[in-house]
Amino acid sequence: MKIILSRKGFDSANGCQPNPILPDGTLLSLPIPDEKGNNTFSSLYWNGMSFYDIIHSLKPKTKLNEADCCHLDPDLRENVRSRLQGWKPAFGQAGSALTHLQNHGVSVGDLFLFFGWFKETEINQGRLIYKRKAKDIHVIYGYMQIGEMIERKADAYDWLKDHPHIGDNRNREDGKNTIYLPTDKLSIMPKVNGCGLLNYRKDRVLTKEGMSRGKWDLPSFFKNVEISYHPDPWRDNYFQSAAIGQEFVMEATPEIIDWARHIIE
Repeated sequence: MKIILSRKGFDSANGCQPNPILPDGTLLSLPIPDEKGNNTFSSLYWNGMSFYDIIHSLKPKTKLNEADCCHLDPDLRENVRSRLQGWKPAFGQAGSALTHLQNHGVSVGDLFLFFGWFKETEINQGRLIYKRKAKDIHVIYGYMQIGEMIERKADAYDWLKDHPHIGDNRNREDGKNTIYLPTDKLSIMPKVNGCGLLNYRKDRVLTKEGMSRGKWDLPSFFKNVEISYHPDPWRDNYFQSAAIGQEFVMEATPEIIDWARHIIE
């Protein structure tokens, strides 16, 4: 099995603000802006509040507008919008990022751990704001074990036609556009769904306490494993994560599998 740490959601170049850790502990990963997307920020909702309203409340001077489109992928939260019958969580990848996964042999049975840039929030005088002294951190917010890979538009299920990697012109018949669908249950935790979202918990934080978000506090057994995009990541007391790359691929040792179980359970 391979483990893939997959960076998703708003970042310093796309969206330009942290994804919110909501007051109830929800890790709400915000889809990046995308002029070719088939959803707008105002068409997606969480607990009765549109994604645009959440973004604007947290950053009143955001350059995003209500009508701006976004790239809802990975698409893991069923109730953020209406769904076609048969919907399941799905994750798409294309271009050079997909080539990276293919070159590292990522396939059925491998496990994505999705992480992103997050910051704690609170309600102040009826408004959602970032906590004043909250830190910018990388947090694991979801997972998916690959159960099926769809590489041709002709093979896609009808309910996938709303997915951005099916419904726009990035879908090509050249093997450079793939949809990943989850297993029913995790092979490493047979009672747990093959895909899920995680709430905020300190052991799901990658960032080393007191350091900038790209400096991670990974267990020492990671030192014995090659991780793509990371030829020399270890410093005296932290792991320096790469500033580039969407997917960081590694072979899963027994220790890393136990670590993943603990993150998910």
